[in-house]
Amino acid sequence: MLSYRHAFHAGNYADVLKHAVIAFVLDYLKQKDKPFYVHDTHAGAGRYLLSDAKAQKTGEFKDGIAKVLAAADAPAALAPYLEVVRAMNKGELLHYPGSPFLTRELLRDHDRLFLTELHPADMALLEQLFARDRQVRVEKADAYETLVAKMPPKEKRGLVVIDPPYELKEDYQAVVHAISDAHRRFATGTYVLWYPVVERARVEAMMAAFKATGIKKQLRIEQGLLPDTDQHGMTSAGLLVINPPWTLKAAMDETLPWLDKVLAKGAGQYRCEWLVEE
Repeated sequence: MLSYRHAFHAGNYADVLKHAVIAFVLDYLKQKDKPFYVHDTHAGAGRYLLSDAKAQKTGEFKDGIAKVLAAADAPAALAPYLEVVRAMNKGELLHYPGSPFLTRELLRDHDRLFLTELHPADMALLEQLFARDRQVRVEKADAYETLVAKMPPKEKRGLVVIDPPYELKEDYQAVVHAISDAHRRFATGTYVLWYPVVERARVEAMMAAFKATGIKKQLRIEQGLLPDTDQHGMTSAGLLVINPPWTLKAAMDETLPWLDKVLAKGAGQYRCEWLVEE
């Protein structure tokens, strides 16, 4: 349960999509002066060194963020995300933001970030990263129980990021229950759930469960570099976004083909469709 370390996968194609959407949502929330709250359930280490042995062992960032930064004419929807990545790397690509660092860079003075993490090594790194930051709170706590307990935030505006490792098959059901419970308390929040496509049938069962919740405005965004397979390994990754910004679907309809061209040479697969409309 506690063995997953995101450092092996930081900056891969799945991170590119996930972090681009998170940054897009935050940029949208900032269009109003009112403060907002961000809750990240599986925070990880916060940020990553790409020269580290873990990142170098897999080299996944080379087929993800490295290709995106090297490409020309990136869609406007990627701008908030890429600005943070470029600001971390004045020359060579050495650093990559996890969701917590990315979010913190995009907060204003009156916004808040709440993080939970259970892995002791990542928890120590998170506490060190945000030790003197009054806008960020870090807790070693159960992701799902804490999420529900913290809803609704006092700001009544915000983003919830749910990014489990899915090491346990139960996670596919747990996220449905946790988001349903949180949504009952905070129905106007935006929820971004990341998921891997390792077994397509398991993902489709999760989508059917989300559809059955009765929650409206569920947008499904997915990108894969390879066709689905029965063999071991992730072939695609996706996001289920509840209460997305009204501009997100059009932005992804433009962005996904560009990412497919850059990351998969046009040979991948992608989708952006409503699982449940209003």
